[in-house]
Formats: sequence, structure tokens, C-alpha cells
Amino acid sequence: MNERLRKLQQYPMVALEQTKRALLARGLRVFDFGTGDPIEPTATVIRDAMQRGTTAVSQYPSVHGQPELRRAAAGYMQRRFGVVVDPDTEILPTMGSKEALFHLPMVLVQVPSEHDLVLYGEPAYPVFEIGALFAEAWTYSVPLNAQNRYLMDPDMVPAATLKRAAVVFLNYPHNPTGQCLPDSLFRAWVAARDEYGFTLVNDECYADIYYEEPRPRCVLEFGRQGCLAVHSLSKRSGMTGYRSGFIAGDQELLAHYRRFRASMGNAPQDFVQAASTVAWSDSEHAEVRRKLFAEKRRVLKEHFGKLGLAVYPSTASLFLWVEVPKNMTDVAYAARCAEAGIVVAGGSCFGKGQENFFRIALVPSLEDCIAATKVWPH
Repeated sequence: MNERLRKLQQYPMVALEQTKRALLARGLRVFDFGTGDPIEPTATVIRDAMQRGTTAVSQYPSVHGQPELRRAAAGYMQRRFGVVVDPDTEILPTMGSKEALFHLPMVLVQVPSEHDLVLYGEPAYPVFEIGALFAEAWTYSVPLNAQNRYLMDPDMVPAATLKRAAVVFLNYPHNPTGQCLPDSLFRAWVAARDEYGFTLVNDECYADIYYEEPRPRCVLEFGRQGCLAVHSLSKRSGMTGYRSGFIAGDQELLAHYRRFRASMGNAPQDFVQAASTVAWSDSEHAEVRRKLFAEKRRVLKEHFGKLGLAVYPSTASLFLWVEVPKNMTDVAYAARCAEAGIVVAGGSCFGKGQENFFRIALVPSLEDCIAATKVWPH
């Protein structure tokens, strides 16, 4: 058995689901702020497109995906970021963002070699580390904290480590803190990529969930060679169960990934691709969702202020990053919340040194967010 995998803690979202089931078994009313899986209905226009996309005969989808989907994704990139990409060579549909992030180290890292390292910031989405370990790559986590504003900077990494890196994962807007990377640091990372030759990947799945201007940027606005942007319809369009996203960027890297992707999976099912084509072509439903998330965010931030719990300042994402009460750990506070039927994710789910925080996902309905404030423990 892979000993490096054995040392990993249980995948955090599985543990949160177990907590939720235990609370339901006790007959409690549960307010689930743990896993980022919003309950708002998927827009009717998207569901209708999925139904129209069903056929009498079900066949394997291609690796490339449908041309209409690739063109819709390319259109989104141009409208949203001003980035022009070739839908045939610089867009590759995926089954959401998670599987793509998991796959990339397997196809981009040679072990052993002089470039056998995957680098990411911590706290982090766990898949960055997990994908690297499955690829037998070595990992380097850049400590992110309130002092450096959770902003990953190449100057924080030794030159020898950057030289050894095969893949650098950025994640902005950031999960779990909601930070956005400033233009100066995007430029700095692209310059470091040009100097050291690693692949620079930004997980941009929360790019359309923002609450202030300027809007989150795309890494491809700053560079194309050796750069990849990963996008998802899960949160933007309420399609977590559909599993649909895409990678855009360097056509040589995408051709390399596409060559091996048939061994790992395909594009989404054809009917999901039909729905995705509509979703990427429409911004109105995403705006409606963003306004609803903003209202839930306002309610919870106001309540935490009344409780004396400091919310770390942020401008984007589906999450709030909140300090636990003094003299408590994240685990102890999550347990206290659970006794009231409230599921939250402790900061340590996302990396070492995060025990003073917990993460709130803006998942329950607005009505349930308000109801949760009535029973939230002091």
C-alpha cells in the first residue's frame, strides 16, 4: 500500500458528511455549512437544455467534447476576461475541475527527475496534494496566513524549490479564505514560470462568485505559454452534480493532456454538454446566484460580528473564513456547533497551522441561514 497516501487524513468532505448524517440520525434540524454544495435550484434554461440533449441511444462522449461546448467556453473566456482562445486547441472540456486538477500531476510530472515537485499554497483545496501523491510526485506547500494575506508570492519560495517544480497550483479566488490575487502577483508568477519552466495552473472555479470590484482575474490575461486556467460550472451555475468544466490555455500542454485523457475519462455526457453549452453562454443566471450568495454572506457576517467572531476580509468565493473563539481550537468549536445542528469545516481540514479558523460555505438557503443564526452557539 502507498505509505504516503496512508498518512493522509480522511478526505475532509467525507468527514463532514459523516457528521451531518450523525446529526440527522439524532433527529436534529441540520444547517450544513460544511461542503460547498449550494442548494439553490439549477436555472430552468440549463435543465431544459439537458432534457433536450437526451437521445434514444446513449454512446460514449468524445475526449474533445462537442464543438458547440468548446465554442461556448471560448466565448465565455472572451466576454468575461477578454482572453481569446482557440476552441479546438486551447479548450478541453472536463468532468468538473476536481478530476482535472487530480490528473494534471500524473501527465506533467516525471518521477524521478530534476522537476519532480508540485507546489501549492496552504491552506488549500486538498486535491492539490492528493493528486501529487497519486502521481508519486513530491510536494511543497507555501504557508499562507493572515500576515501574508493568504496571497501566494514566488518571493516566498526558495529559488531551488522553484527550479525543481514541475507544477505550481494557484487557487484564486482562494478556497477557503476568499482572497483574490492582485495583478502584480499574477505577473510575478508568470515571470517565475518563464524563468524556471514549470507549468502554472490557476484553479478559477470561483471566478464568477465575487462581491466587490475589481472582479477576479484569469491567469491567461497575464500569460499563455506554460499556463492553464481551470474552470467549473459547479458553483457558478449550480451544476455540482452535473460534473462539467474545462481547462484553457497552452495548446501544447492541452494536447499532451488530451492524448492521455482517454485513459482517465472523457468529456461529460452529451446531455450534460448540451446543458453546459447553455450555461457558459448565459451570464444572467450566474448574476442571480451571485446576488443571492451576497445576501447570505451579509446575514452571516453581521451575525458573526454580534458574536464577536472575526471574519477575515475577503471579496470573492463561496466561503467565509472565521476565527474561532479565544482559547478554543477549530475542532472543539466545530463540535460545539454540531451540538446545535450546525456543520462547519475546521480550518485544519485545509492544512497545518489553521486551527484558529473555521470555514463557512454559503450553502443553506437564505431562510436557513437566518434560522441558523438563532441557534448559533456563543
